Parts: sequence; structure tokens; C-alpha cells
Amino acid sequence: MTLRYRDILQKAWPVVLANASIPLLGLSDTAVIGNLGTLSDLGAIAFGAVIFSFVYWGFGFLRMGTTGFVAQAVGARDEIEVRAAFMRALIMAVLIGVLLILIQSAISTVSLGLLQGSDAVETITRDYIATRIWGAPAALVLFAISGCLIGLGMNKTLLMVQLVLNGLNIVLDILFAGVWGMGAQGIALGTAIAEWTTVILGLWLLYRALRQRLRGSALATDVLFVPMDRLRDKTRWRQTLAANGDIMIRTLLLVASFAWFVRQSAQFGDDVLAANHILLQLISFSAFFLDAFAYVAEALAGEAAGAKDISAFDVAVRKTTELSGMCALGLAAVILFAGNSIVPLISQHESVIVAATTSLPYAALYVALAFAAFQLDGIFIGTTRTREMRNASVASALVFVALSLVLIQQWQLTGLWMAFIVFVGLRALCLGWYLPALRRSILPCRET
Repeated sequence: MTLRYRDILQKAWPVVLANASIPLLGLSDTAVIGNLGTLSDLGAIAFGAVIFSFVYWGFGFLRMGTTGFVAQAVGARDEIEVRAAFMRALIMAVLIGVLLILIQSAISTVSLGLLQGSDAVETITRDYIATRIWGAPAALVLFAISGCLIGLGMNKTLLMVQLVLNGLNIVLDILFAGVWGMGAQGIALGTAIAEWTTVILGLWLLYRALRQRLRGSALATDVLFVPMDRLRDKTRWRQTLAANGDIMIRTLLLVASFAWFVRQSAQFGDDVLAANHILLQLISFSAFFLDAFAYVAEALAGEAAGAKDISAFDVAVRKTTELSGMCALGLAAVILFAGNSIVPLISQHESVIVAATTSLPYAALYVALAFAAFQLDGIFIGTTRTREMRNASVASALVFVALSLVLIQQWQLTGLWMAFIVFVGLRALCLGWYLPALRRSILPCRET
């Protein structure tokens, strides 16, 4: 079947909506506690969000790695491997989730030692962590489910799962924290219950999807069965663990790079720090859209690689990248030309508005260039060429830190933004340098 631009857009829009629903949850938590809780509760919510975002983001490989292995199994028409890839991710998610519960005390101690809040905030945050941590296995299993759904190209189902998770979370947060006055601990309890409820729904939807794929085959009567020799396959486990380790390093380096940008912003004063935070929110909003095309690229590139179909790979790369590039230019234009109207909606402080609007062109340029890194990430995730992703992240992060120190001395805040833009551009250039070798690995043996 010919891949049309309309097909890509139909796969992309559910991801945009799924991503856009995530900040609504944080906004609702803040609104509930901000109106009905204490300042200490509000501080604990802020701390808790940072702690769990960092912990869970570090295990994002459960989503990304699963997508690549599942998509390639789909392309190779290996339905047993589709299930085996998910089962391997499921086993890791449960084990890591249980481990997080066991070391919750260490997580609290280390995190609060770094964040340095008041005694009241730290006490409430410990209770928040102690409650929410029980949802960790479910949260990580949801990563594996999401990865499998994306690998299967079931982005509408992914949207349903995400909307149920966030919608139920909001309702329970309002009930526990608002109606019953449980404060920050009520928010944590609502989140944990929502995660466990949604994981049951996600597993059921995935079971139905796998059963539908096997309809009419000899495997249809035993959808959940995965041969033990496949689950015990040491080679596949080594591939899975190696890929996940690479992705984890890559993710932590990206987080560290953004943290470095924020840290360096702080040296220019609170106004600049707040202004750059606002601009990072605009960049994050743009990522909702760019991620959607990257997710589509993951599934299509992985499937083409599994099928050894170089024509399908080339078409998928070209068409998803064209749409992503046009989207990035549109988003950059909005930031550049409408940013002066958007920034005052976020902050009323004149000094912050001035600082943010002055740097709008840099944020727009960052978004305009970022689509290439997003797309290449998707292509390399889908084909599980994770070592290259890791290497690109190491190189770009090191150059960013070193270059920022030099350029800040020369051009102050402008130098920091210049280094930040080089950072995202260099990520794309490094991955682009690896792309020809990736493409050659997809060519059937008879081709040269």
C-alpha cells in the first residue's frame, strides 16, 4: 500500500492530543492544591512532580525500546516476537517498579537533599512519595504498553489510554484532595489509583489487538502464549538490555543538558531565569507536535527495517520528515511573530516579558531546527540503532557544555542561546552522519 501524507497525519494527530493532555493534569493538580491546600502542600506537589518526572523519564527506554522491537517484528511478520518483545518489556517494568518501591526511602532522602525545601514541605513530600510510589509498577508497565501500541501503529488506542489515565487522575485528585481534603497525599493516591486502573484497561486493549492480529491463524487460540525458548533467548535479552541502556544514557544526557541550560540561565538573574523557563515551555509545547511525527517515523521505519523493505523505509523517512519540517517552520513562525502576545499571558512581570521577548528569535530558531533531531531519533529508535543515538547525545552534550562556557564569556545570554541551538543542531548532524550506514543495513543481501 502506498504511504500517503494523509495516512501519516491520521497517525500523528492522536499523539498530539495524547501529549497535550499531560500538562492539563499538572495544571489541575496545581489548581486543586492552590485553591484548597496549604502552601506546604503546593510546594510538595512541585517537588513530587520533579522527583517522579526525573525517575520515570530515566526509564523511558521501556517505551522507546519496545516500539522499535515490536515494529521490526511486525515488519518481519513474526507475531510470536511481537508478543515476546512486549513480554520482555513487561517483565523489566514490573521488576523495576518493585525495586522503586523497595528503595523509596533512598529516593526520598536523596531527592529532598538535593531540592532543599522547608521542613514542612519535606515532610509532606515524603508522605507524597510514600503513597505515589505504589503506582510505580503500573506507571512503568504503561510505558511498555504505549511502546507496543506505537510499534503496532495503534496511535488512536494510545490516545484512549492516555486520556483515560489523565482524565481519571484529574477526577480522583479533585475527589481526594479537594472534596475529602487529603491535600498532597490525596493527589498522590489519586495518581496511583489512576495508574493501576489504566494499566488494566491498557492490557485488555492490547490483548484484543493481538487477538485481532492473529485472527484466522493457528496462534489465535493462545494469544498470550510466548514460547519459553523465546523468552529465555539470551541473545534477544542482550539486545534488549543493550538498547535500553543506550536509550537511558541518551535520555539522562538530554535531561542534564536542559538542566545545564537552566542553571546557566540563573546566573543572569531571576528575570532571565523566569524568561528562559517560559521559552522552554513554548519549546516543550512545540515538542507535542514534533514528537507525533517522530512516533510515526518510529513505527514505519521499524516495520520497514523488519521487512527489509528499503523502498518503504525511504518513503517513510522522506514523507514524515517533510511533514515534520513544515510543522516546525509553522511553530517557529508562531513563536517568532505571536510570542509577543503569548508571553504576557504567562507572566505579568514587565522585566520577565522584556527578557523573554528579546530571546524569542532564538527560541524560534531552536524549534525550526529541532525537527531534524526529533525525526532522526524516531528513525533510530524504530530501527533500534541505539548505540548511535547514545553517541550522538554524548557528543552534543559535551560540546554544548564546553561551548556555552566559551560563548557566555563572549556574548553573555546570546552566547548561551547560541550554544543551545548548536546543541540541537549537532544532535541531528551526528545522527545524520550515521544514517547512510543504517540505510545500508536494511538493504536485502542481493542489493548493493
